[in-house]
Amino acid sequence: MSPMFNTIKKINLRLAFIGIASTIALISLFFTNRLVNQLANEERNKVAIWAEATRSVARADNQSDLTLIMRVLEGNTTIPVVIVDEHDNYITSRNINEPQNGLSEFRHKYITRLKKKHPGIEIIIGPTIKQYIYYDDSVLIKELAYFPYVQLGVIALFILLSFWAFAGTKKAEQNQVWVGLSKETAHQLGTPISSLMAWAELLKGKYPNDTLLPEMGNDINRLKIIAERFSKIGSKPELIPIPLSDALEGVITYMRNRISNKVEIKIINKTRESAEVSLNLPLFEWVIENLCKNAIDAMDGSGKITISLNEQPKNYVIDVRDTGKGMIKSMFKMVFSPGFTTKKRGWGLGLSLAKRIVEEYHQGKIFVKQSEPGKGTTFRIILHKFN
Repeated sequence: MSPMFNTIKKINLRLAFIGIASTIALISLFFTNRLVNQLANEERNKVAIWAEATRSVARADNQSDLTLIMRVLEGNTTIPVVIVDEHDNYITSRNINEPQNGLSEFRHKYITRLKKKHPGIEIIIGPTIKQYIYYDDSVLIKELAYFPYVQLGVIALFILLSFWAFAGTKKAEQNQVWVGLSKETAHQLGTPISSLMAWAELLKGKYPNDTLLPEMGNDINRLKIIAERFSKIGSKPELIPIPLSDALEGVITYMRNRISNKVEIKIINKTRESAEVSLNLPLFEWVIENLCKNAIDAMDGSGKITISLNEQPKNYVIDVRDTGKGMIKSMFKMVFSPGFTTKKRGWGLGLSLAKRIVEEYHQGKIFVKQSEPGKGTTFRIILHKFN
């Protein structure tokens, strides 16, 4: 299964989750709005009844029985109402928290707002006397109106936490698999490397003047270093101060003797001679090797690799630039994903391991600084200075 297919599958899964959450929110919003409208109509009917009771009180004489009417008036404990005259002058109100200061201004603004919100209910007191009741939504309706948005926020938070927990669990499982595989690889390499070292010593004794045996010894030592690298995956590496230029020269010198003469590797050092940085040398060499090998593959075995070493006030900057095929900007982060590769062969782990070694073990940064199809790629490594 290709990395692009996996990426598309993950995107579709996320879109499905978002779609489900949006559907739930829309359904909730629809039914809540429907319920709010029904309650709003009921509240208007209650206010109309309350208005009629108010009119009855205003017209009552000394012999009228107002027991039921007063019970209706006192039964409104949730709906804010204001009674005004024909000129919007305040008469009385109910269920409104009024301030102690600036009362007149507060009432004027409050009445103006209520007039815009709901049509007033007319109360005819007499042939020439009219009053109007304006009302606001109750606290219950206001809370219900916001409920779908709160629910959407809760659903979004739940999905976010689910993604985070799933990603964390998956990453932890992947780390355990890679750590176990790395340590098992180191263990399996141990026996044949020991045998090769013994055979090399035997050949040196038998053919002391052979010019190829020293290079064989170098390759065996390299295998030993590789096994050591694998054994360190998952463990906290020991960092020691090392001259950065020496670390680069060492790994490039080894590679120059084992790559095509059509590939030129050049180091440009613009740092002080005493420039040191805390490194785990075998792991750091692994990073540079991976970057150079990827560059060689991108150049199809012919081109130029330039490694520039620069110094900043708090950091050392290493740029590895090649003259290869380059890449589009959308791939800048994808190339560090485990399993991502554009080659027919390989596991796509080189840059992923390089990122982990630089950022987790050395507290630095590695990223694609610049790339363009047909014009090569530049990887940048930032390491903190040794204190």
